[in-house]
Amino acid sequence: MSALGWLSPRRRSATARSVLAGEASAEAARKTALADDALGALTPDTADAAPAGTREAEVPDTAPAPEPEPEFPVAGDDLAAAFFDLDNTVMQGAAIFHFGRGLYKREFFRRRELARFAWQQAWFRLAGVEDPEHMQDARDSALSIVKGHKVSELMSIGEEIYDEYMAERIWPGTRALAQAHLDAGQKVWLVTAAPVETATIIARRLGLTGALGTVAESVDGIYTGRLVGEPLHGPAKAEAVRALAAAEGLELDRCAAYSDSHNDIPMLSLVGHPYAINPDTKLRKHARANDWRLRDYRTGRKAVKVGVPAAAGVGAIAGGAAAAIALHRRRK
Repeated sequence: MSALGWLSPRRRSATARSVLAGEASAEAARKTALADDALGALTPDTADAAPAGTREAEVPDTAPAPEPEPEFPVAGDDLAAAFFDLDNTVMQGAAIFHFGRGLYKREFFRRRELARFAWQQAWFRLAGVEDPEHMQDARDSALSIVKGHKVSELMSIGEEIYDEYMAERIWPGTRALAQAHLDAGQKVWLVTAAPVETATIIARRLGLTGALGTVAESVDGIYTGRLVGEPLHGPAKAEAVRALAAAEGLELDRCAAYSDSHNDIPMLSLVGHPYAINPDTKLRKHARANDWRLRDYRTGRKAVKVGVPAAAGVGAIAGGAAAAIALHRRRK
């Protein structure tokens, strides 16, 4: 796939495969959440909890100060829930890349695959948008790596990888928003194209209710290297939220959703309280046109990644891969 293909993300409507992916993700999320309830939810690390007084902290938007908003979330509204995108909304960068780093450290794959992960993450950070085909390429890489491994093995390793690479990349501002919903007595779900097992680990460590993620097929607890449906991206996320809301008896017009990407407009449009968090250019424009709430927890505006010259982009991508390999060589 060419870089030009990544530069031209295409809007997709829901298909039978995205509906299947959404329903499978909702079923997996509910099953895991019910099991956690039966065993007792894991206590989140205190280091991951939002510091006191940070709930309202944010980098102010450049627009004029808005009118005072009604109290939200509404305490005790058990017909409402919150749905949070993961990559660049709750956590800086892509979860699948950090997971790949951890697997490489444990010799699950070779240096060639590490360079590929570095290339994908460098592009993700430079472009500031999620392209479906590019995300699919990253998912295919991960599926080929985990094929034949036990689900339980990857879950155990995932816990270690979270501590090594992800815990310090959680946005405190978004974490505080999620905690506000929990404090109001509402359920809070991650909704991500990352593997549902990885997403579930992150949700548990943050003290959230559970996670909707891409479901990889397994037989007798062993990954087959295939997906159920397709990656939970774009319209598939909306289908997952719709399916989970129906199963949980939620009213979507009372729910909230949070994302950084215009690819999540289908999910954001489902709920009565959509938020654009660290938005890309297209989502920021759409949010302002539709009077959606905006929050930006990045330093300045450089994280928007708009207008990067092509030569600079290629150099940074190659540099990212080279740096990763050089670091590996120094450690040997």
